[in-house]
Amino acid sequence: MTDPQSPQPTEPTGAAIRRGPFREGDRVQLTDTKKRMHTITLTPGKVFHTAKGQIPHDELIGRPEGIVVTSTMGMAYLALRPMLSDFVLSMPRGATIVYPKDAAAIVGLADLYPGARVIEAGVGSGALTCSLLRAVGDQGHVSSFERRDDFAEVARANVELFFGGPHPAWDLTVGDLTPTLRGRLAEGLDTQVDRVVLDMLAPWDCVPVAAEALAPGGVLVAYVATTTQLSRTVETLRTDGRWTEPYAQELMLRTWHLEGLAVRPDHTMNGHTGFLIRTRRLADGTVLPPRRSRPAKGAYGEDYELPSS
Repeated sequence: MTDPQSPQPTEPTGAAIRRGPFREGDRVQLTDTKKRMHTITLTPGKVFHTAKGQIPHDELIGRPEGIVVTSTMGMAYLALRPMLSDFVLSMPRGATIVYPKDAAAIVGLADLYPGARVIEAGVGSGALTCSLLRAVGDQGHVSSFERRDDFAEVARANVELFFGGPHPAWDLTVGDLTPTLRGRLAEGLDTQVDRVVLDMLAPWDCVPVAAEALAPGGVLVAYVATTTQLSRTVETLRTDGRWTEPYAQELMLRTWHLEGLAVRPDHTMNGHTGFLIRTRRLADGTVLPPRRSRPAKGAYGEDYELPSS
């Protein structure tokens, strides 16, 4: 029997995780037979209009998720609450978004968990922020930093739209990461965080301050678009000396056409979007053993000298 005096579990924050019948204020995704998607916010008395007829919102309110509704012209629509990936692909954008395939990989590479304390630099349109907040939950914390006011405004609006209001585990600061975070560290804020995620043009500039904020064993993940950014970030991490040997990857997504016996890859695919780099913070004073593998001849230029083993 439950003790009435004991703390009761609370439902996670946000309209995005609602269960049960559709309610006023819910965002609903309507998909027609040609897989065209429309997202509406349920309002009593309002009507959804398309070239294929009308659907009153009242026909959805109070009914279960996963139903099919028909417009006044006979077009059938499947009604579901949108998933995070659906929301991200249709959200208003200030900057290029981190696509769902990369956001999922970042959550996995960073080994995010409920209660984790995360610093995010380069909030963009807020797509990755939503995934980070989903992963850390209400008991964790995400401190996001963005240089541009206009991007920050778009990101804040998108995050609050997805979660149905301000998220209790999130704060957003407008300013350059290095001076702003160092100021917060001096005040005793954002110290010994668990994870740092960098999505910016020059993540190598933020390697020192990331090392100052991360607890030993903490994880740094950087998302970059080009091979030159990848190379410079990795070499900066190695030179800094406070990190494990960096790991890098990219993800390519290929969907499949499924029609009877015509099962084949789709003609188009999501190819390169970005590179992901992961490393972990060493304890202060730790020196990694030298790498056993030797670089290929010419990999570092003619004047590079191989380290002695």
